[in-house]
Amino acid sequence: MIEVVRSGLLTTVQDLGRPGYAHLGVARSGALDAPALARGNRLVGNPDGAAGLETTLNGVTFRTEVRTTVAVTGAPSPIRVDAEPVPFGTAIAVPAGAVVEVGAAESGVRAYVTFAGGVSVAPVLGSRSTDTLSALGPPPLRPGFVLPLGRSSPAGTSAFDLDAGDPADGVDEAGPPDVVVRLRFGPRHDWFSVTARDALMEHPYTLSVKSNRVGARLTGTALSRTIAGELPSEGIVLGAVQVPADGQPLVFLADHPTTGGYPVIGVVEAADLPLLAQARPGTSVRFAPWT
Repeated sequence: MIEVVRSGLLTTVQDLGRPGYAHLGVARSGALDAPALARGNRLVGNPDGAAGLETTLNGVTFRTEVRTTVAVTGAPSPIRVDAEPVPFGTAIAVPAGAVVEVGAAESGVRAYVTFAGGVSVAPVLGSRSTDTLSALGPPPLRPGFVLPLGRSSPAGTSAFDLDAGDPADGVDEAGPPDVVVRLRFGPRHDWFSVTARDALMEHPYTLSVKSNRVGARLTGTALSRTIAGELPSEGIVLGAVQVPADGQPLVFLADHPTTGGYPVIGVVEAADLPLLAQARPGTSVRFAPWT
């Protein structure tokens, strides 16, 4: 078990999500920066899809019940075990009863805390992920929450030991000052003027403070429509760029709704979405052609 001491701004349990249930109105959810979660799992000897913790900006603090191996990846953050600094991006052997503090992200937004054996809360529709839109899965963490860990495998035994010497520097980087994501137009790009489509590709947008796990809200040049009527609700996919009535694009992330009534001007390449997940409000975002 681990016990949550400080939950941070928003810390949730995440794995690689629950794809395949959109017909039931359930989004895939899962880690916003899936490569970072997979990297952390490999460090502690887990399969890529094992559940860990996703923190937001200011980290998390927890106490371990038994000796375990922990890694922190994603947004670079200071880490302490019983007040002693330990390396970021490396497997750490944590003794029983120790308090692990993951501090505020030095860059980027979301850090991932993985444990040997993974977080083994009960799965819902095949996933342990928290869906912040539908409230499926475990709720966001609060102080006093206790989470079970799974049985660890023999892998991950090369973890850094607190008594073994100075840690090496972490190698992860996240949160570039400017973000470029690839976009493919459609299915409703014909609802927008050519001028609006050109503006989307040529002008930078700014990531809004209103962004969350549901979507990355952008502010900048408003996109004008050529069709002013109402669009019946239709399916929404991961990375869809929806344009509400104010003309400001919204890029849907892992906890997106499965249907929507505003036109989707294009879809962002899924491999680029972690860039948006690690971008801080105020970051400049540009779209590039995806062919």
